[in-house]
Amino acid sequence: MSENNQTNTQTSNGTSTVWQIVGRLIAAAVILAITAFFTPGFQINNIWSLAVAAVVLTVLDYLIVKFTGLHASPFGKGFVGFVLSVVVLYVTQYFVAGYSISWIAAIIGALIYGVIDYFIPGEQQM
Repeated sequence: MSENNQTNTQTSNGTSTVWQIVGRLIAAAVILAITAFFTPGFQINNIWSLAVAAVVLTVLDYLIVKFTGLHASPFGKGFVGFVLSVVVLYVTQYFVAGYSISWIAAIIGALIYGVIDYFIPGEQQM
């Protein structure tokens, strides 16, 4: 009986993790769209570029957390988190067609992204 409960727990945890990832991607896309709308010099051409950019941003943030332990969010780790957020927003343009941003826009965008991300409810860590 305990083996069956353990299997159910693992299955529900796996499903929960998938929904956490999907939720994080949707939240990242919404935050990114709002940020691009309000940031001069930051352009996302279409919904597919937005979706791919959200995936790239999420993957880059995940890799940074795994390898350095630092969160690439403007309010995650103070100045270092802010600089990482600027770099991640800027570097994403090299992986996504239809996404363009200048350094100044990346700085402004990191501020806007951080403020919006702060107000989005829920835990978004993986």
